Order: sequence, then C-alpha cells, then structure tokens
Amino acid sequence: MIRALVVGSVLVIANGGPAQAQAARSEMPWMMGPGMMDERMGSGMMGDGEMGMMRGDRGHLMQRHMAYMRGALPNTYAGLANPLRPTEEVLSRGAELYRSNCASCHGLDGRGTGEAGKALMPPPANIAATARMPMGDNFLYWSIAEGGVAFDTAMPAFRDALQPEEIWSVITWLRAGLPSSPPH
Repeated sequence: MIRALVVGSVLVIANGGPAQAQAARSEMPWMMGPGMMDERMGSGMMGDGEMGMMRGDRGHLMQRHMAYMRGALPNTYAGLANPLRPTEEVLSRGAELYRSNCASCHGLDGRGTGEAGKALMPPPANIAATARMPMGDNFLYWSIAEGGVAFDTAMPAFRDALQPEEIWSVITWLRAGLPSSPPH
C-alpha cells in the first residue's frame, strides 16, 4: 500500500501496510494527528473526511499544489504576501466578496458543495480545508487570480474581476476559517 502526504514543503510517500504504519507512528508521531495519516485514512488529507481532498475527482487541487511545491508559481505571484490583517472591516468585506463570487460553487462553508458546483467535473475544491494547509497566501492568491484553466477546472480567473485588495480580503476571510456568522 502506498500513501502520500504533504507536510509543510515535503512530500512524504510511505510504502507498506499496518506494520509500517505502526513504525511510522512511533518514529514520526507528528504525522499521525488529525489531518495527517493513519491506517483508517478516515479524516486525514487523503481520507473521506473534511480534509479528504487528494483523492478521486479532487486531484486537480493536488496538481496545483504540486506545481506550487515544485516552485512553478509564476513570478507574478512568487513574492506576494497578504498586506491585510483580519480586522472586522476586512473580514466583513472578505465575507461579502466570498458570498457573491465563490459560494455558488464552493458553498457557504467552503467545502465545495455549492449549488452551481454540483454540476461541475471536477467538483469545486474544498477551500475550507485548503485554507488551513501550510501554504503561503501567494498560493491562494494565484489560485483565485488565475482560476483553474491551467488545471482543467471550471474555476474562473478573478484577476480582472476583483481588485488585489479584494482578493486579499477573501484570502483573509478564508484564513480566518470562514467564520460561521458572516456579517450581513
């Protein structure tokens, strides 16, 4: 059995069964918590749980992630850092922009379950989970600005539809965990 996991900027590939998994648990206990690996793969990054985004039709997210990890981020985005802080004003604006531009496909909770996204193949990414992954904000900016054309998804590019500060507001909202009580 082969298992793969991205931890920080390292792709970990494990080959083996339960005995090897037990050995990995004792040698690398940091890899065995929620969102990581275990023999059930139920709630880890490769499982069916909330973070389960590396399997099946969501492989497009891994294509983008692997491109990012290999340093294929376009120079336009490589040095970007979020200039915004999660103030009430920024979060309110990010929530409104998310609702009006993203929620129809990604869902209000960011799990890729929006009504418009149900007909898409591959389905929309679980950005609630993506926003918690250890990647720079430049990854999220690139994803939003360029959309999914390069990865054969229906995600539209927002670089011409949203101002940079608006994209950063959405990213700040995502990084805040898509607060469950968005301002109305």
